[in-house]
Amino acid sequence: MNNKRRWTFPLHAAFCLAFCLLGAAVLAGCAANKPPEEVKAGSGWVKDQVADAYTFGFPLVASDIARERASGGAGQPGRAPLNTFRHASALPPVGASGWPSVDTLDSTAWLDVSADPVLVSLPAAPRGRYLDARAFDAWTNALYSSADTTPYPKAQLIAFVPAGWTGTLPSNATRVITRTRYVWLSVRVRVNGPRDIRDARKLQTAMRIEPLTPAKDSASDPTPAVAGAWGAGGAQTPAVPPLPAAPQTASPGFQAESLDANAFFARLARALDDNPPATDDTPAMNRLADLGVKPGEPVQFKKSDTPLLTSGLSDARERLATVPANALTKNGWTWFGDGVGVYGTDYTLRAYLARRQQATTTKEGEVKPIARVDSDGHALNGANSYVLHFAPNQLPPVRGFWTLTAYSKDGALVDNKRARLALTDRDRLKKNRDGSIDVIVSADSPGRAHAANWLPAPDGDFQLTMRLYAPKPEASDGNWAPPAVTRQ
Repeated sequence: MNNKRRWTFPLHAAFCLAFCLLGAAVLAGCAANKPPEEVKAGSGWVKDQVADAYTFGFPLVASDIARERASGGAGQPGRAPLNTFRHASALPPVGASGWPSVDTLDSTAWLDVSADPVLVSLPAAPRGRYLDARAFDAWTNALYSSADTTPYPKAQLIAFVPAGWTGTLPSNATRVITRTRYVWLSVRVRVNGPRDIRDARKLQTAMRIEPLTPAKDSASDPTPAVAGAWGAGGAQTPAVPPLPAAPQTASPGFQAESLDANAFFARLARALDDNPPATDDTPAMNRLADLGVKPGEPVQFKKSDTPLLTSGLSDARERLATVPANALTKNGWTWFGDGVGVYGTDYTLRAYLARRQQATTTKEGEVKPIARVDSDGHALNGANSYVLHFAPNQLPPVRGFWTLTAYSKDGALVDNKRARLALTDRDRLKKNRDGSIDVIVSADSPGRAHAANWLPAPDGDFQLTMRLYAPKPEASDGNWAPPAVTRQ
């Protein structure tokens, strides 16, 4: 046997192979030169791109809607001019939606730093009176929270300054830099029931907002604080479709989610002109540009793009309906710690919270565990009675205060015909012999012996929300968790 035999190849077969290889190369070249839209559409990548773009831009659109709804001329119900406080003068009524706090009186304002830095002056919190000033840029990133360090602060002078501004501020001002034109400000003052409203209102009347240079705030001097920082606006700003009709109680996140692709991305393009993203967002902005969404420019999708856009938005909405993987989940409760408020490129977490927990501050300022099911995984329902057993010395660990509130499954305060809408650290909860505490949650009274520890629950399905204002680290990192909700 000849072990050195070479494999031979007929000449005509060699020609055939060469021809086939040449043809394959030509076809590959044609595919490479196809319009990008054809290649992307064929691979399904465009649908993912739409979903990613929607997730990235959702917080800005929701924020833009919130500003539009809250801003207006003096005297318009529920609205206030820019750079003007709107003070709540009462606690939220029964039926109020959006998971409202029943323990704080809120003062809010939308700030516009395009003409000049804006100064916010806040009074000192009286002894034992929790006061927290929080501020968010137009992308819902937390810019400032006094409760991060001091739940009971002294007088504050906060200067909101556009990025790139190089002027001089008052020496006692805390500089807060924002890259977005608009800033949402919320000041929460703790109240201990309706009788405490008057004292809290005294603090509200001492709050002030004013531009650094009052003359620059007039219409005769519209010089921007930072040249070229924002779009020209006016007639050059592309119009966006009006918001669809929605219930008065609908949240900005709900309204943002109800927009179709054309209305959503048109509003996003307009908002981007005033509120540029971070440098790390450049890849996301490039993907938006590939879709034809550019700051300050009209958005014009082809009619043939409709199915693809609709499918992409559907995928994104499903994504935002899913609890992000970095949530903390223990004993049937879910809350968020690391990454909240300072999101970086975690667009999914930012969008999820913009849809469901608007204005979520950092874990040092507040954590908000939520429970919708009992220890057996069944939906909480007022037909049942539940117990939360706090082991000795295991009440919520806070530097500020804590509350526990029962809402309807849709986040509304319900008429339980009881004066108590929440349990708090100020309630004189009755302890067991070993120092533990059992909190009872039910629609029907558990009797006089347990009245001190009773939180009335709505009829039907409901959810529990625990707020820890200025939590200690063990609450925000998950080492401490609320006890399971056990059905009796």
